[in-house]
Amino acid sequence: MKIEESSIVETSDYRVIIYPASRPFETKEAKVITEKLFDFLATWAAHGKPLASSFKIEKNQFIVVCVDEEKEMASGCSIDALGKIMREIDEEYQLGLFDRMKASFVHDDQVKTLKLQEFKSQLRSGALPKDIQVFDFSKNTYLDFLSHFLLPLEKSWAAGIA
Repeated sequence: MKIEESSIVETSDYRVIIYPASRPFETKEAKVITEKLFDFLATWAAHGKPLASSFKIEKNQFIVVCVDEEKEMASGCSIDALGKIMREIDEEYQLGLFDRMKASFVHDDQVKTLKLQEFKSQLRSGALPKDIQVFDFSKNTYLDFLSHFLLPLEKSWAAGIA
């Protein structure tokens, strides 16, 4: 069961699962990913009960899946099923959706992604300015995602690196 965009209530604290790609999606990729996820979420269930869920592609690089767990909790098996479709998408397009050793940030009004070690090195050397904004993929509720997904460097997880 899909949560329609018009029925997403900003005060509802949906569970959020973020899949960050290592690069922007090409137009054709975004279209196929959207179709696959739309089809999957239409039948996504936990213990036979439909999950009220939706997704969006944020910044043309991050897949954000929302589940309204006030209606039905996503179980281990249902999360595994989501992981399976995401692994299929990842393998098909080589997106690095499961590579957690990277950092994504906004620099010169563009989303950039670097290997974590390279990101740290560039921050320490001054190759990256201190006024960048950094994405945080650890957000697990919709309200936290809305308010803390993209933060100035000094308020982000990367503040201690610089």
